[in-house]
Amino acid sequence: MIKKYPILLLLIATLMAFHQPVQAQTEAVAMETTATDSLSLDSIISKVVSSYPSVKEAEEAVKRADTQIELARSGHYPNVSANASYSHIGPVTKFTLPGSGEIQMNPNDNYAATINVSQSISDFGKTAANIAYQQETKKLGQQTLQQVKQQLTIRAIHTYYSLLFLQDAIDIKNEQLANLQHHLDFIVKKRKTGSATQYEELSTKVKISGVKSEKLDILSSIRVQQAVLNTLLGEPETTHHFVKEKLTVERPAILPDTMINLAVRNRDEMKIAREKIRLAELNLNLIKSENTPSLKAFVSAGAKNGYIPDLHQFKPNYVAGLDFHIPIFDANRNKNQRLLAKSGIQTSIYETERLQREVASDVIQNSANVETAEQKVKQFELQLKQARDAFSLAETSYKAGVITNLDLLDATTAVSNSQLLLLKSQIDYALSVYDLQAAVGKHIFE
Repeated sequence: MIKKYPILLLLIATLMAFHQPVQAQTEAVAMETTATDSLSLDSIISKVVSSYPSVKEAEEAVKRADTQIELARSGHYPNVSANASYSHIGPVTKFTLPGSGEIQMNPNDNYAATINVSQSISDFGKTAANIAYQQETKKLGQQTLQQVKQQLTIRAIHTYYSLLFLQDAIDIKNEQLANLQHHLDFIVKKRKTGSATQYEELSTKVKISGVKSEKLDILSSIRVQQAVLNTLLGEPETTHHFVKEKLTVERPAILPDTMINLAVRNRDEMKIAREKIRLAELNLNLIKSENTPSLKAFVSAGAKNGYIPDLHQFKPNYVAGLDFHIPIFDANRNKNQRLLAKSGIQTSIYETERLQREVASDVIQNSANVETAEQKVKQFELQLKQARDAFSLAETSYKAGVITNLDLLDATTAVSNSQLLLLKSQIDYALSVYDLQAAVGKHIFE
């Protein structure tokens, strides 16, 4: 049995050779991720939904829709223009009358200046249909803006809790390292009295090295999540943040039977789907109006030369009238456009039905996730209590020589793992509650 120890000790010593550089790198990363400021979840959400490019893009789409509405309303307003012209004509009609000499019917140089006004009297609903269509487009844009904010909020929440888990995981690993270091100090004292072996000391150091390696991985993950958070916040990727803990989240006070109806009524996806149906219907009305008559009045007033007897004198003149336009045949273009529009309506209806089923499934799934996460929190709270009690007993038993060093190290690992499992279950519960709120249509960012 003793002959096996040199090989094992050599392996342990080899592992320990990498301990110091890993530890140094770990401490360096730890220093880099030490934050001077801490961010709350609410402040993160507020900044993301107010400054992220997707939000700005959606806001610009709403502004563009306002312009489209004003453009559609221009069909009710008159068109006014001014025109001035000059033309040289040759030859011109001339004839001679006895006693009157040569008479010229038109001047060679013609000048004219006019102001032209055209006003739609009736387009039989064409402009009104266009205005209604553009107004509905704006509503769709506003609803899309809300959806973008909600999606970004969910992304921000998941990023926040990922970072929070990693931050707390570092604390758990530090606690585990403190326990292991305390145990190592105890073994070193025992070795001086000859009651502990070198194997016990080295195996504990290897365990410490392994935990420090895990801590290094966590610190690396923190830097990745901070980069993700900085992308959402619009800050440099290397900016370091520390997030404030928020594990207590109230479960929505909604009866299970009403959740699906609430989601179908309030989810952004459903609102957008209903807006698309309405927009498709208005598009059909707009296409129908393109085949209607139009009645316009026009007036043009100004001055020109070319009137007999003085062809070169400028004289006021005007023209006024009505223009009535009736479409007769357009090669069936309008008919086919109406068929396409009707197909678009039906497609939007099918999309709404599909989304309704998906929303119902989403609500049921998230509700079940909340129930499961809540049970896991209770389960891991009990498991952590048992692991700590077992660790306390293991410490006493080891000092009494009842159990081995490996048994005590296993007890230390069990406490750390139980802490991580409890932390993960608490975060899973918080995330599941937020996901359920989003699933039933609650705007978390408001």
